[in-house]
Amino acid sequence: MSTHNRQYQVLGRHKPTEKEPQPKVYRMKILAPNTVVARSRFWYYLSKLRKVKRQNGEIISVNEIFEKNPNTVKNFGMWLRYDSRSGTHNMYKEYRDTTLNGAVDKMYSEMAGRHRARRSSIQIVRTAVVKAADCKRTTVTQFHKSGLKFRLLHRLPRPSNKQYKSTFKANAPSTFF
Repeated sequence: MSTHNRQYQVLGRHKPTEKEPQPKVYRMKILAPNTVVARSRFWYYLSKLRKVKRQNGEIISVNEIFEKNPNTVKNFGMWLRYDSRSGTHNMYKEYRDTTLNGAVDKMYSEMAGRHRARRSSIQIVRTAVVKAADCKRTTVTQFHKSGLKFRLLHRLPRPSNKQYKSTFKANAPSTFF
């Protein structure tokens, strides 16, 4: 499944001057669809946190960060703030997914559905992989049971041998057991 978001590591700093020849380097993990948007978001957040703007700063590097193990399901916690019609709100949410990018996509679609919040009005403050014991939300903890079973729905009986296969049947197959 392709996701809209990718995770980037952006390194930037203030341009060197005679007063400060070795300026401090700032590193941010940014979730964005591409490198252009990642660079833009970097300057947006850095100008709010420090007295550096795009005019008097430079980006050193932009690297995409990939999931270390995208084959196991993890619990992701997200701290975010968003602007609603009535004001700005802080929020903590939990999602289960194999990658952080997938969990962020789930968060954006849930925020659009439940709170009518657009992507542009949501700011992800922090993300973290949460241990099963530390999870708070029931939508996540319900999958932590050890004997978890799912029903097999809509099973089509297959012929045991090729000679019993037919294109047309007199009766429709029974798909539930």
